[in-house]
Amino acid sequence: MPIQRLNHAVLFVSDLARSTAFYRDVLGFRPLPQGFAGAAFLQAAGSANDHDLGLFQSPEPGAGHRTGRVGLYHLAWEVDTLAELRRMRTRLSEAGALTGASNHASTKALYARDPDGIEFEVCWLVPDRAVAGELSAMTSPTRPSTSTPRSPSTARRRPAAPAPTTPSGSRSSAGAPEASRTRGERHDRSVSVTDAR
Repeated sequence: MPIQRLNHAVLFVSDLARSTAFYRDVLGFRPLPQGFAGAAFLQAAGSANDHDLGLFQSPEPGAGHRTGRVGLYHLAWEVDTLAELRRMRTRLSEAGALTGASNHASTKALYARDPDGIEFEVCWLVPDRAVAGELSAMTSPTRPSTSTPRSPSTARRRPAAPAPTTPSGSRSSAGAPEASRTRGERHDRSVSVTDAR
């Protein structure tokens, strides 16, 4: 049986109490009681998972995270409504953690950094019925400005949604070729979540 989904993430952090407070107070994770010395386990608010995030005190807290080095780039956490994404934007902004936002057509995304500088994404999945309309409104997929573009043969593709409509309910003029364009893997920091339909 193939892998189904990511079950949880575990991060080394420089200050366990500070990181636990950030993920609890800003992102709404619940600390769980089964932690042990030097570790905390947290669960997303709507999750039935054993834990969604583990935080471990780094044995070398002064080393710090370095974006762009070999290793994990970012994690993506999903919210269930666009209203929740807007609420999350406010919370991340108030915490000084928000670094950007993007409209990927099939997702609307926020980008932020935790207290150690570890990057993460909070995203909302556009309903399938609206993806083709979102794709047709884009001029090109967004990509990170510092990465090498992926070739079309290696980029992920999303199948076209049947009978697409725009979020307002009108029929989209997008056809299958437009709906099967590649989606960029990162973001253009100039796009705002308030631009989302």
